Amino acid sequence: QVQLAESGGGLVQPGGSLSLSCAASGFTLEYYVVGWYRQAPGKERELVARISAGSNTYYADSVKGRFTISRDNAKNTLYLQMNALKPEDTAVYYCKAPSIDFWGQGTQVTVSS
Repeated sequence: QVQLAESGGGLVQPGGSLSLSCAASGFTLEYYVVGWYRQAPGKERELVARISAGSNTYYADSVKGRFTISRDNAKNTLYLQMNALKPEDTAVYYCKAPSIDFWGQGTQVTVSS
């Protein structure tokens, strides 16, 4: 069955960096559009970044130039490199393939001094 295991979150100071990973099983990432989403307290879940099967990428304006989405097909793993983090990046981060109805547990990212 489909499983998505996000990891790599934590507490970081403003301006710092984190690298998130999403290990997928039950389907092959490289054949799907997959993305990173986040949900901050009291807010709706939002798309942060997305990568297509052809490796075309999309970024929300709020993270453009700071975050990089990538995929390791051999490991069936999705990544999100987050640099120059801001307090407003604080949220639970999830990976998901939009065409597959499954959400993982997410990983908490907290940006605070």
